[in-house]
Amino acid sequence: MLSAKIKDKYELVVGLEVHAQLLTKSKMYATDSTEFGNMPNTQVSVLTLGHPGTLPKVNRRAVEFAIKMGLACNSTITRKNIFARKNYFYPDLPKGYQITQDKGPICVGGEVPVTLSDGSKRSIALTRIHMEEDAGKSMHLAGEVDTLVDFNRAGVPLIEIVSEPDIRSSEEAYAYLVEIKKLVKYLDICDGNMEEGSLRCDANISVMLKGAKEYGKKVEVKNMNSFRNVARAIEHEFERQVAMVEEGVEIISETRTFDAATGLTASMRTKEDLNDYRYFPEPDLSPVVVSEEWLESIKVAMPSLPRELHHKFVNEFGLPEYDAGVLTDSKEIARYFEKLCKKTKNYKAASNWMMGPVKSYLNELTLHIEDFPVTPEQLAALIALIDEGKVNFSVASQKIYPELLKNANKSPLQIAQELNLIQESDEGSLKPIVESVLAENEAKVAEYKSGKKGLMGMFMGQVMKKSQGKADPKVATKLLSEILDN
Repeated sequence: MLSAKIKDKYELVVGLEVHAQLLTKSKMYATDSTEFGNMPNTQVSVLTLGHPGTLPKVNRRAVEFAIKMGLACNSTITRKNIFARKNYFYPDLPKGYQITQDKGPICVGGEVPVTLSDGSKRSIALTRIHMEEDAGKSMHLAGEVDTLVDFNRAGVPLIEIVSEPDIRSSEEAYAYLVEIKKLVKYLDICDGNMEEGSLRCDANISVMLKGAKEYGKKVEVKNMNSFRNVARAIEHEFERQVAMVEEGVEIISETRTFDAATGLTASMRTKEDLNDYRYFPEPDLSPVVVSEEWLESIKVAMPSLPRELHHKFVNEFGLPEYDAGVLTDSKEIARYFEKLCKKTKNYKAASNWMMGPVKSYLNELTLHIEDFPVTPEQLAALIALIDEGKVNFSVASQKIYPELLKNANKSPLQIAQELNLIQESDEGSLKPIVESVLAENEAKVAEYKSGKKGLMGMFMGQVMKKSQGKADPKVATKLLSEILDN
């Protein structure tokens, strides 16, 4: 382990390359299905396998998805898009080259705003977002000496989101990836599932002395299947590279793999220069021109983004930053909350219900909000019962809400009436109960009058018990205070 003093001399520099598989039904340049999980090599054709004489055709929906991501990141959209062949030979690349974008990516520049754990905000700059096709998948089965290849994934549309070397900590990298995942899910262009490989990340990592003008030699780390593992790999590489620099050992520009079990990286191969790929324009594809009308139609169809909803929840609904962060973490939760807020003006109560009872129910049963049996209208009606003083929160959350989950066809008021839970707010009805409680506890009343004001809670408990939980706490407290203090 390096000392904090040594590590403090150096600055970490990270750029991330995120591949997002697009949620199209067919492949980038062929009509083969992109469905996940089918038998190996059942979603291939002569186009996917690169047979001679076959001609690819660009998937229009994939282009629209790439443009959506660019708009969400404030990138400049390239109007004339030319595709290129990236040549390399590997068993899972059936054509011997990948059709991608080289000199002219569809999205240029842009940024991804992130919020760190201390509440500070910054934006990670993007270099580009470009379209390309995925490769197949090589599989090494236990005990087998041969490598098997499944070409189902070959040709599936991808966007590659390339950041500038703008990230300075593993925490920033983690926050950036969380935001990327959130964006692609809000846009409905990728499911963000790292376990299934639909979102994959490579990290380019280097170190340099603080204040230095030039970056150190970068190392690329692959095979990280979770955001946490990306952060772990970055932390390990920082220490490894700093130790090498301190010892005077030259850092080699190479590709390394990350072992989640040990938290270590290991060398795979030396890093190829770009020239090794022998890029040249794809001769079988015409340029894709993004017209003004097409671009405008995509802009009009753009959904509200997480940062826009966060701003709305804080500035229009008056919610704390924390609440807004939790509620915008999931597109589905945010949409449900928006519908709820159209039915109630008590936004903070709505937020408390969403972050408390609703999320607890969903987490306990491992459900999505789409499976939640209570409609926004019903939840708003339950909030209204509390606001109108007909029930208190305790009764609403512990008695009415569980019944509502089981009987979604009933209204909260109907359930409250059936269970005889409507709160008693009439002073005339409550006064005899209060007087009865005080008469039964004369000794405690004397203690209260001698200065033990903490006994008010005990008196309230007795009143609630006698009223079977139906006494309005505000009215009961008022009556207790009036009688005791007089």
